[in-house]
Amino acid sequence: MTTNEIKKGMKIKSVQLGVPVTGIMMDNLKGNTRMIKTNGSEVGMFDSTGSVYAYDIILVEVDGNWVEVTDTEKQLKLQKSLASMGW
Repeated sequence: MTTNEIKKGMKIKSVQLGVPVTGIMMDNLKGNTRMIKTNGSEVGMFDSTGSVYAYDIILVEVDGNWVEVTDTEKQLKLQKSLASMGW
């Protein structure tokens, strides 16, 4: 499944906090950033809602199973571009 196929309300796992945490997709958009509600309290941080880079979303729950998320070419290009700048 690509990040563009994830719909509002689906459970996700993301790594934008440096470690995997669960969350909920909060939009139906496509592109390089997505809006999620993240459960940072799972790792001693705060729960929050905000935008994340789509490539930070690594798993999505589909029919009770965790499915690996693949990035689009555009998202991979952005990730490489940011990495080259030291991000």
